[in-house]
Amino acid sequence: MWQKSSFSGGTTGNECLEMVIGAGRIRIRESGDPGVVVTTTPGSLRVLMCGITEGEFERLG
Repeated sequence: MWQKSSFSGGTTGNECLEMVIGAGRIRIRESGDPGVVVTTTPGSLRVLMCGITEGEFERLG
């Protein structure tokens, strides 16, 4: 079952990411385009989230 962040405000609009976890994989989709799904591992997602939190990607913006 797809879950979206509680930070999405509980609306039914298409403005959030949704995730589902199973079989050692995490699948992520954008609610506005649910047919496009990115699959990753928990470790890889953790590294990405830490990089975002630490500002490693700010130079790309």
